[in-house]
Amino acid sequence: MNQEEGRNRRQNLFVKSIVTGIAGAFLWGIIGSIAYLFSFSQVSHATFTLRSFFSGSWTEGLTGELISLVIISILGIIPALIYYFLFKKFARVIHGVIYGLVWWVLLFVLLNPWFSYVPAFDQLSRDTLAATICLFALYGVFVSYTIAFDANDERITFQDQGN
Repeated sequence: MNQEEGRNRRQNLFVKSIVTGIAGAFLWGIIGSIAYLFSFSQVSHATFTLRSFFSGSWTEGLTGELISLVIISILGIIPALIYYFLFKKFARVIHGVIYGLVWWVLLFVLLNPWFSYVPAFDQLSRDTLAATICLFALYGVFVSYTIAFDANDERITFQDQGN
């Protein structure tokens, strides 16, 4: 592979990583909205991006959820690029789960004081904890596996466990 092909491949992977971040945040954001709608969670992405900073009935309804979905889709680029630059060689599901859980801890524990509308960690219901932890873990797997698959340019398969 010559230098031009290598550079094009890296640029292509960079763009794919951005698209992966947007698509993952959009997909798991929709699922998070559904979890919020059916009361599996006390919080949705709008709780973080809109309700904590703006007041108004529009933040509570469908309008707020849709605007917030666009915002988190754009913000989804950040975790994807961090994974691309730092961890793209890690190609196992467990790496993605851990990556998603790190983001969950970052938002729900460390940055929680910045989000006034989000209940404190110790005030979140068990349903909210279970739903949001699972969503973040799945988002982490989506981002990590997609980027690692493209970066390693090979089919990632589960290793034979000796069965």
